[in-house]
Amino acid sequence: MEKEKLFGKTLNELKEIVLELGLAKFVASQIADWLYKKDISSIDEMSNLSKKTKSLLNKKYIYGLTASVSVQKSNDGTKKYLFPTLNGKFIETAYIPETKRNTVCVSTQVGCKMACEFCMTGRQKFHGDLKAATIVNQIKALPEWQKVSNIVYMGMGEPMDNLTEVLKSLEIVTSEWGLGISPRRINVSTIGLLPNITEFIQNSDTNLAISLHSPFDKERAELMPIQKASPIKDVIAELRKYDWSGKRRLSFEYIVFDGLNHSESHVKELARILNGLKYRINLIRFHNIPDSPLPSSNNDNMVKFQQQLKAKGIITTIRASRGQDIDAACGLLSTKKLL
Repeated sequence: MEKEKLFGKTLNELKEIVLELGLAKFVASQIADWLYKKDISSIDEMSNLSKKTKSLLNKKYIYGLTASVSVQKSNDGTKKYLFPTLNGKFIETAYIPETKRNTVCVSTQVGCKMACEFCMTGRQKFHGDLKAATIVNQIKALPEWQKVSNIVYMGMGEPMDNLTEVLKSLEIVTSEWGLGISPRRINVSTIGLLPNITEFIQNSDTNLAISLHSPFDKERAELMPIQKASPIKDVIAELRKYDWSGKRRLSFEYIVFDGLNHSESHVKELARILNGLKYRINLIRFHNIPDSPLPSSNNDNMVKFQQQLKAKGIITTIRASRGQDIDAACGLLSTKKLL
């Protein structure tokens, strides 16, 4: 019988395990401490557990952390790790070191159903949801895991399409018994999948990023098929029900395509549809993908668009492109081939 992984269990799940084994409840906290705060490779290394406890655990469970199978390093220091997952497939995870922060970009699915025109992940279609253990594994299995300060759920897949496992992973990542990373240092990105986004807002304290890319319905639908099923106006109406003036941050991701979505009319419409919300806009340079007719914007147009938005009172930043030479930048994550 195949043994079950302990890694990826919540504290409550660990409590159920130790009670089932006839162990004291506090053992669950000891196990969680080993799983999420220390470097080990087996249950036998949990040195403050008795031999009897370790023996009982070993009969049914393994530690369960999965190492990456390869890593690429960009000229700018970004690293892209390849992790094995279900059905012989793989996922990619980006580690982005900076002066004041070190960010991990995690994947939530193998491939993606959403078929956005600008994204490589969608081109490999959908092959399955990742379990919470596999999502958290992308952080803890990194050699740099103890240096991680920020996490973005912006890798392969649509987080709101795998919401149950994403919320479970966030519990492990943010809890004191888990990785202990502040929700304020975590961004979860979504194309705006309703009604899942409502459940997410009500059950998570992490920051939320909405992929927008155009304020006009027809134009956005051509870029993102989800616009037809979950219109951005409905997403914004839902966002207005919540208070974004506190510690949690709301942002809109906006890929700039040359000559397509950065005119004065786009500036005016963005200001109009987002009026009254507390938010910021992150401008992202489009990274060309094979056979795409979409044009990448130059720096001058990016800066001009930023200044026009700022003139409307909109906090706007231009996100630096990182890891483009190893296909680790926004929109490029895709396991194009197996090992």
